[in-house]
Amino acid sequence: MNPWLEVSPLIDHRHPALRARARALAGADALATARRCFHWVRDEIGHSCDIGAEPITRSAAEVLSVGHGFCYAKSHLLVALLRANGLPAALAYQRLVDADSPSGFCLHGLAAVQLPEIGWYRCDARGNRPGLEAHFQPPRPCLVWPADQPGEANDPRLYAEPLPLVVDALNRYQRVADLRLRLPDQCPLRGIPLGRT
Repeated sequence: MNPWLEVSPLIDHRHPALRARARALAGADALATARRCFHWVRDEIGHSCDIGAEPITRSAAEVLSVGHGFCYAKSHLLVALLRANGLPAALAYQRLVDADSPSGFCLHGLAAVQLPEIGWYRCDARGNRPGLEAHFQPPRPCLVWPADQPGEANDPRLYAEPLPLVVDALNRYQRVADLRLRLPDQCPLRGIPLGRT
C-alpha cells in the first residue's frame, strides 16, 4: 500500500465526519482539491495559541470536531483531508528559533501534497495572523517561516506518520499553555545541516 495514503490513529481519514468534510472540499482536479483543503484548514480551524483554546487536540478527526489545534494537529487534519480525497500527502517539519522553549528552538509542523506535474509541495496551514502569512501557490513555497536563522533548518524528508517526539509531546500534556512552553525540538534534524537551508 502507498504509505502516503495510509490511515493511522492520528491520520484517521476514514472517520465519517472527516470523509464528509473531504468530499465537500473536493475540487475539479488534484490542484483545486489540495488548494481548497489547505485554505479550509488554514482559515477555518484555529491555531490553539492564537485563539486561547484548550485542550490539546491530536488526531485529525479530533481537530475537525473541536475546531482548533497546534501546527502539528492542523497538519494531521490537512494530511487526512488530502488522503481522503485520494491525494498522496505527508508530514514535514522545520526547526525554528523559539525563545519560550527550553532549548531555544522547536519543531514546527507542516504538510506536503504530491501534485501532478509539480511533485511534492510543502504547505503551512498554521493559520494567518498579523505578521504571519502562508499561502498555497504551487510550485512556489509560501511558508510562514523561512528557517533562515542560525540553528534553524527545513527537514527535506517527508513522513507518512508524525514524528514520535511530536506524538509524545501531544500526549504528555493536557493544556495548551503547558505544551506551548515545552514544544518538541530535535537537533540536529537527524543529519540535516542547520542555518540557511
